[in-house]
Amino acid sequence: MALKWIGGHSSSILCLNVNSEGLVASGAERGELTLWDGGGTPTGQLQLPEADDVTSVVFSPCCPTRLYTSHGETISLLDVRSLKEPVECFHVNEEEINCLSVNETDNFLAAADDSGAIKVIDLENKKVTRSLRHANICSSVAFRPQRPQSLVSCGLDMQVMLWNLQKARPLWTTNLQECEPQENGPQSAGQFFNPPLAHSLSVASCGNLFVCGAQDGKVRIFRVTGVKFEHELEFQGHSLGVSQVLFMPGAYWLLTGGNDGKVLLWDVNSDVGKQLKSPAKSLQRRKAHAPASTRKDGKLNKVASNEHTRVLPKVTIEHGEKVNWVACAEIKGSKRVLVADQSSSVSVYPLPQ
Repeated sequence: MALKWIGGHSSSILCLNVNSEGLVASGAERGELTLWDGGGTPTGQLQLPEADDVTSVVFSPCCPTRLYTSHGETISLLDVRSLKEPVECFHVNEEEINCLSVNETDNFLAAADDSGAIKVIDLENKKVTRSLRHANICSSVAFRPQRPQSLVSCGLDMQVMLWNLQKARPLWTTNLQECEPQENGPQSAGQFFNPPLAHSLSVASCGNLFVCGAQDGKVRIFRVTGVKFEHELEFQGHSLGVSQVLFMPGAYWLLTGGNDGKVLLWDVNSDVGKQLKSPAKSLQRRKAHAPASTRKDGKLNKVASNEHTRVLPKVTIEHGEKVNWVACAEIKGSKRVLVADQSSSVSVYPLPQ
């Protein structure tokens, strides 16, 4: 059973984030922002101006008291010690922002919006340093750990992109439809009716591995090697769209949340961990032993897509409501999964040690 954190919102909660000290921030519809302690007690609340939905909340990796929030087309920087007026506001996006990401050195902030734009703000100089673009709504953007100038993004154009802030064009792009097996049949028919619109991204703490959740219910894992990335692993995660993906800190444990009302925990250590210890050698070995048909464009398509049959979740949480956001927090010495859905409460589930 889930423990419910109540009393912090009157509207549906859209996003969550946890800082290094265990403080939880939640953003909801109609401009509601709440801070919670680890026991689920609201410690601060703020009504953001214009009552625009709070779509993303992100703590600074360097300074746990700095909280970036997006509401409508605006980004507000808040000081959680004094949750009053924003310390700073940025109005650089032209349409509603869907996702924020701050790099680990806290000097660049990326904001992805409904126009497909990703505005990258230099936080020291307070100005936009790059404007990157998808062809459709950009749903998610994430800086890579250990690489403060590098980020990945995905969108409803079914594109996943790797960027470096030195360049205005993507270093590498993959269309999720092209990650599919090439045989004709039920899969390609299903793809036509349920295309892999990309909803969520998360980068592992190593910085080389990232995961993408899409509308077709699949979870796809990619590995960055230099200036490109390769399709590493794919498996059916949910019966409906995957709304949220989250790599947990440290090892390759992955949380996914879906429109099917489930939250799943996956252990992909055995599938990707070995390869990441020595990416270059591992890639050479795999290519040497792979049939020619799998080596086309270096994507190893059929190998990756056929592996999904043996990837099974370690933990299944039957949450029962469409998942808006998932986060992980350590509370009283044990890991907990925090889930936001259509309700005004945060659901908290224990994870087995």
